[in-house]
Amino acid sequence: MNTARDLAIVALDLAQDQRVEQGELSLALAAAEVFDLLDAGALTLAEDRITPNAQAPTGDRLLDEAATALVRQEPYESVEDWLWRRGRGLSAAYVADLGQAGTRPRGSRFSLRAAPAAPVDAAARQRAEERWRAHEPLLTALGTAAGVGLEEKDGTEDADGTEDGSEALTDDTAATVLAALGNAVMELEAVRQRRAIEDAAFDNVWRGF
Repeated sequence: MNTARDLAIVALDLAQDQRVEQGELSLALAAAEVFDLLDAGALTLAEDRITPNAQAPTGDRLLDEAATALVRQEPYESVEDWLWRRGRGLSAAYVADLGQAGTRPRGSRFSLRAAPAAPVDAAARQRAEERWRAHEPLLTALGTAAGVGLEEKDGTEDADGTEDGSEALTDDTAATVLAALGNAVMELEAVRQRRAIEDAAFDNVWRGF
């Protein structure tokens, strides 16, 4: 299961009528890579520190790149530090990679300038869509952090009795990664708001002349 790639497809292809910010998506993709590398045995978490294991190919170019980028010296790297470092420009990397793989976004705000007009990878899209429509807890939580909203449901609850399934993520590892992602997203929004205030103040100064 490649959660990072599925998240990218959801954000770029299925949520075409929504505004998805590249910054939030990049942070969420970096978090998704942590889960994928945990699943592949490429790392473990010691509290909030990412401890790399022996490198082994995952079969995915971007995940292999992520594994190679892990800090391999103590005290290692916190999850939040990883999100900021790995997340820089990560949404653009997945856009380009999906274009090369043939999974083209349909009507999203992202563009595939260098991507060939390849046929849609139907299997990849179907997998991502099935996980998203089923409100799979991990993908739901990551998508929500990235700003991708869920469609209205038909009034039924998930099997665990929750509204969207995100509360099913109760283990410590998931909680650690998702908490770091939530903090990073809030910090990014705070920086964005500060810049907006500074820009507005600058404009007001010029209007006074």
